[in-house]
Amino acid sequence: MHTAVRADHRRRKHCGSWSCASRGRTRGWGYQRIHGELLGLGRKLGASTVWEILQKAGIDPAPQRTNQSWPAFLKAQASAIMATDLFHIDTVFLRRWFVLFFIDHGTRHVHIAGITRHPTGPWITQQARNYLMDLGDRAESISLLIRDRGTYFTDSFDAVFRAIGVHVIPTPSRVPRMNAIAERWIASCRREATDRVLITGEHHLCLVVSEHAEHYNRHRPHRFLGQQAPDRLTDPEPPIAKDHTRISRHDRLGGLIHEHSQVA
Repeated sequence: MHTAVRADHRRRKHCGSWSCASRGRTRGWGYQRIHGELLGLGRKLGASTVWEILQKAGIDPAPQRTNQSWPAFLKAQASAIMATDLFHIDTVFLRRWFVLFFIDHGTRHVHIAGITRHPTGPWITQQARNYLMDLGDRAESISLLIRDRGTYFTDSFDAVFRAIGVHVIPTPSRVPRMNAIAERWIASCRREATDRVLITGEHHLCLVVSEHAEHYNRHRPHRFLGQQAPDRLTDPEPPIAKDHTRISRHDRLGGLIHEHSQVA
């Protein structure tokens, strides 16, 4: 009994020291996101412990998700799948800009391909060529590309990928779950960045989206990756945090995005 009480006290102490560092500015995070941040800070406790603490505080966990046949397929083939999509942002001057991006299902790495006011077929096809050039030899590992049926994804766009042996899969109309990984990143980018900033123009939008993409790739924990960031899969685990371990917070976009790390 005493051992259980001491263990619970230690867990709450770890969570408490972290929450003091964040000062309550992470209300939009679910228990899995908080668990990933704690692991990145060297706080070794289970996700169920975080869930229990949030539940006792009256905070509901994220809704449970069930595996269907398509999600199961995506998970099994993740290392060979790439997805692409466009999303739009309206500026304070009522001008609409479109952001084209690619996301790797296996690593969850996001690549911002370009921003334009007019997503024409030739423009998107050229961005696809540029993206494959940036990938270099890594393009050989791609076997499937998921995209929607927008008219801007032309036969020329598909031909760029088919030329290197990639099978292009257009999703059915009005079924965003078929491109769920890309849609999830769009939701994250909107929720954590673009919906919280008054975008003034192309340069400003490029800055905001690029900052979020860098945060997403280099720091944000992902459940699919064992609570690691896409670009740090090979990094060693952080040292186990002690009671005297100091935590620093790095802010992006003027404090909209917080990144926590141990002080060396």
